[in-house]
Amino acid sequence: MRTATGWWVLVRTFARRDRWLACWFTIGVTILYWAQAYSVDGLYRTQAEFDRAAAAMQDNTAFIAMAGPARALNTTGGQVTWQASAFGAIAIALMVMFIVTRHTRAEEESGRDELMRSGVVGRLAPAYAASFVAGVASAIVAAGVTISLVSYGLPAAGALALGSGLFLCGTAFTGIALVAAQLTSSTRATYGLTGAAIGTAYALRAIGDVGNGWLSWLSPIGWYQAMHAYSGERWWPAALLAALSAAGLVLALALFQRRDIGAGLRPDRPGPARAAGSLVGSLGLSWRLQRNASYGWAFGLLLGGIGYGTIGDDVRSLIGDSGFAKDVFGGGGPDLVDSFYAASALMLALIACGFAVSSALRPRGEENAGRTEALLSTGLRRRAWAGGHLLITIVGTIVMLALSGLGLGLGFALVTGDGSRIGPFTGAALSLAPAVLLLAAIATLLFGLLPRWTGLAWLPLVFCVVVMMFGAALRFPGWLAAVSPFRHLASVPAEPMDWPHFAVVLALALVVGGAGLIAFDRRDLR
Repeated sequence: MRTATGWWVLVRTFARRDRWLACWFTIGVTILYWAQAYSVDGLYRTQAEFDRAAAAMQDNTAFIAMAGPARALNTTGGQVTWQASAFGAIAIALMVMFIVTRHTRAEEESGRDELMRSGVVGRLAPAYAASFVAGVASAIVAAGVTISLVSYGLPAAGALALGSGLFLCGTAFTGIALVAAQLTSSTRATYGLTGAAIGTAYALRAIGDVGNGWLSWLSPIGWYQAMHAYSGERWWPAALLAALSAAGLVLALALFQRRDIGAGLRPDRPGPARAAGSLVGSLGLSWRLQRNASYGWAFGLLLGGIGYGTIGDDVRSLIGDSGFAKDVFGGGGPDLVDSFYAASALMLALIACGFAVSSALRPRGEENAGRTEALLSTGLRRRAWAGGHLLITIVGTIVMLALSGLGLGLGFALVTGDGSRIGPFTGAALSLAPAVLLLAAIATLLFGLLPRWTGLAWLPLVFCVVVMMFGAALRFPGWLAAVSPFRHLASVPAEPMDWPHFAVVLALALVVGGAGLIAFDRRDLR
């Protein structure tokens, strides 16, 4: 039988399953690039003001480490490339990681792959189909970015460079994810190995850009940014991305031929004969399942806070004095620094919502994998099991926010020598905890009431990001903005703490989360 028999049927099946994933990633990544252009044009009223801000940005080492090499920062296109390209590459890498792992390693782990292969399906057909669907999804995202920037009015050559490079980043990480699926024997391990590759690519790019630059040439993200969109486009780095894409696919297929279906080339290591202390009880198990992700989020938010903090008190030259800046950062005057860091704390809190929602949805993943039923067949109570995961979410969220605020204070102190802001900035981040916990509670409620629709738990976060980041500038009506829980919390440190609203939003989060636990206790398992 031919090794690719039935691959087109699988393509149609996989595409149907991934249509919403591709849709939301396309919308999100397109907005990421387009919003940078919109915000930059609104921030600076004159070219001289733009030039001063660009000079301040290109001398900031932390900014370069986070975003990439500073090129043409006194132009809108240069700012879009600088601020969005690294994070766009990470986003598309995560998308293809989900797609490839879902249709390869996850299917083998669940046993559905073996059932499918009992029909007329070639040995390599699932891998071909998963790679093709991931490539098409990458092309759709790249097309969305290119069309949005051209329609905004930016030069087509730069938009094409950003879009084509983004597509090739997607295909490169498709190959990496496919290789990881051959090396590992579980979905979690595949995600971990691919995620480590993405993180390594970002770290190499960051260290290289801050240093002499040669390490950036070891990273696909560095190759993407080396295409110099909107700063004298060059196309030959795209060949490096294309070569990595082809090499990853060829290597993955070669490795696939050397392993058994359902197994990985790296054998599973046996666990210890006795459970470690952290694994004792349902709470210990919940922590063990979520600790690696928690460490990653904590480290990322701490670094993000430090990056924002290193702007120091030189805020006006960076954000300008336009009406848009006043809408977003609360105007000028002596409180501009506090207003800026209140907005920075809000942005970090919105990022922390990603951890909170994903952590709250972790029980659903355990239920889908069939492990929950085995656990609950013992003396473990439902509410204790779900409550353990929820407690990890609550404590983890508070820790994430505290670390992001600590990072703001540390970064500010490194630049200005003023360590007195560490406490207030940490408090500013923690003042937003009720809103973050409410989004996690909504995810818990969906898990309890409508487990098949838990993907909708991400919509409130998308809504909050749009409202809080662009609501003022886009003149959203007050009733619509008021739906966001962040809207009801004070912008600390620019405003005094509003304890009544803090208590109300926190109480609402506890009620919604508790309702989710009760609903789970009363429903049938999957």
